[in-house]
Parts: sequence; structure tokens; C-alpha cells
Amino acid sequence: QVQLVESGGGLVQAGDSLRLSCAASGSTFSSYMMGWFRQAPGKDRDFVARITASGGSPYYADSVKGRFTISRDNAKNMMYLQMNSLKPEDTAVYYCAARGSFDWNAWGQGTQVTVSS
Repeated sequence: QVQLVESGGGLVQAGDSLRLSCAASGSTFSSYMMGWFRQAPGKDRDFVARITASGGSPYYADSVKGRFTISRDNAKNMMYLQMNSLKPEDTAVYYCAARGSFDWNAWGQGTQVTVSS
């Protein structure tokens, strides 16, 4: 099974940008659909974006469409989330995940993103 480690979170001001990274190891990264999720305090974990195993067909939650960009580099076993025009409501712990045959079954430990107004 693939192991995932997120990095790149931090404290920024509204309107700023951040790029999150997800490093994968332990399995064939290029065979997995990958995604980003986030969880704000007191709320459920929500879908943010996903990308196919080959890096095509990115799909976004309406709340981030046009501001966030998901990408991956299979040669480096890396996935990224470029976040622009950040808003306070984007504040959350961000998780990367790998999708198995039926569900998202591998998760990183999360990285905190805090956007101040």
C-alpha cells in the first residue's frame, strides 16, 4: 500500500498563495488516482480535488474551482495542490489520499493551512 506525507501548509493572509505537496512511497504511485481533502475544525472531511493516475481529468469542488490546481509528477512520486486567492474559509487540515479499487484507502497525516483575514 502507498504511504503518503503532506507538506507545505502554513499561515497566510487572505489573497495569498500556497503550494501543498504530497510525497508517496511504498507502492506504484503512478497506478493510483490521487486526491486532496480538507477538514475544518468541527466539520467533516470534504473533497477538494482529484486527478487520474496518468495526471489527466482534474476535478474540483465548486468551492475551490478556478483558485486551486491539482497536479502530479509520477516520475517523482509527487502530487501538488497550488492554492491561489486563499480565503479564510479555506482554513483546514489538508490531506492527500490515494484511491484503491473501491474507495480512498490511503491517507497522509495532514498539513495545516490557516488563512487570516
